[in-house]
Amino acid sequence: MPVIRDIPLSLKTGEVLRREGFGGYSKVRPEIRSLILELLASVKKAHLLEPAIAYEIYSIAEMSHGRVSLEGNLVVQCSLLPSLLPEAKELAIAVGTIGPKLEKQVTDYTNQGEPLRGMLLDGIGSAAVDSLTQEVCKFIGGEASSRGYQASSPISPGMPGFPITEQWRLLEMVPAGGIGVSLTPLAIMSPRKSTSMVIGIGPKMITWTQAELCGRCSLRKTCPYKVAT
Repeated sequence: MPVIRDIPLSLKTGEVLRREGFGGYSKVRPEIRSLILELLASVKKAHLLEPAIAYEIYSIAEMSHGRVSLEGNLVVQCSLLPSLLPEAKELAIAVGTIGPKLEKQVTDYTNQGEPLRGMLLDGIGSAAVDSLTQEVCKFIGGEASSRGYQASSPISPGMPGFPITEQWRLLEMVPAGGIGVSLTPLAIMSPRKSTSMVIGIGPKMITWTQAELCGRCSLRKTCPYKVAT
């Protein structure tokens, strides 16, 4: 079961601002802009990001309503997969994290009476996880191409039709412990800045942009982090 480390992440200002809940650079006060740039520099200097990915690719044995049966008598419960990826031949399971250092620094800022720094750094961490997800997709896309197939966009627990409790199953199917990722009793990932996903591999895989995904979300009218369609 492969593990990948030392993954370069791109923290673009626009994505950081979106994850901070700001609509655009022009809407951010100069002192906030300066603080974000300062925090971005500190993230790099203090090596607060330790991105890592654990993944495995399984052959699909059967798809039926609400579930996907994989090799080795494994099952993923997700009503989205049969409808979105009917042509899939394989399913990539991936878990990624940026590690615990940034999260600890966020807590330290809050405990030190600097909640603004903590909030902004937390947003930078969320942008880093988004960048890591993109790197996962690129890597799985390369794996799919080497098989003569395509890769779908990622589908994560918590999306409609994919219960958050399925994270228990996904983390058992990859070496998540090898990158320091576990689950709380409520199926919340630890470190918090982590993500899990499945990606279909096969012919005619469907993909979508972040804006299209946000447009389908039930929170699209109120979410401060949405990408406009």
